Amino acid sequence: MSFDPVQTGRRRSNRAHRSLSPSWADRLSDLAHPGWARALVARRVLAAALVCLALALLARGDPDSARSAVVVAAHDLQPGVVLTEADVELVELEVGTLPDGAVTAVSDIDGRTLAGPTRAGEALTDVRVLGPRLAAAAAGMDDARIVPVRLADPAVTELLREGDRVDVLTVDPDTPANPDRRSGATVLASRAVVVLVTPSENGRDQRERVVMLALPASEATTVAAASLTSAITVTFQ
Repeated sequence: MSFDPVQTGRRRSNRAHRSLSPSWADRLSDLAHPGWARALVARRVLAAALVCLALALLARGDPDSARSAVVVAAHDLQPGVVLTEADVELVELEVGTLPDGAVTAVSDIDGRTLAGPTRAGEALTDVRVLGPRLAAAAAGMDDARIVPVRLADPAVTELLREGDRVDVLTVDPDTPANPDRRSGATVLASRAVVVLVTPSENGRDQRERVVMLALPASEATTVAAASLTSAITVTFQ
């Protein structure tokens, strides 16, 4: 094979011209087939970006790891107990683990009546004590009230549990007793929700036990008024 100095010079000249004034085709070819040095630089840039991102996330921290002081039960508590500072304590818990409505100040529940059994260390919420939040949550409406009643038959009280739905009835004392008539019974409220039955204590008269019912405001007034003068009972749903 003969060596042609003229052709060799032309090829060298074409390569030099291409490096100085690359065409669009040359540029696309370079992008499609990057050199080893260019690929190495790209990898280093990407690695540096990932490191910066990791450092930023580490500095930001996990938002759920933030902590807040909440009120928890200091020991096991029974429903119906009137809470005091000796029954609760403030502890710091992760915000992401807190239930909705968690109480954050002891003064918010001091002197309030507990509506359900609570284990030691359990966070207290606004629906665990008697109040408007519990009434609204139990009755399923914002305009709700909690009414205390004493049932005419203590045995019925023994059967009631928190969450039961009942109809509240009374009998007009002026209505003659007649087993064939039902007109003497008056339904004061329907679908009332039992939120608390005061616990039975040794030596306590069973007739003194109180049943707390969550009702719409209008029915709550009717039941409260009737309980002052008439015998009250309930039927289960």
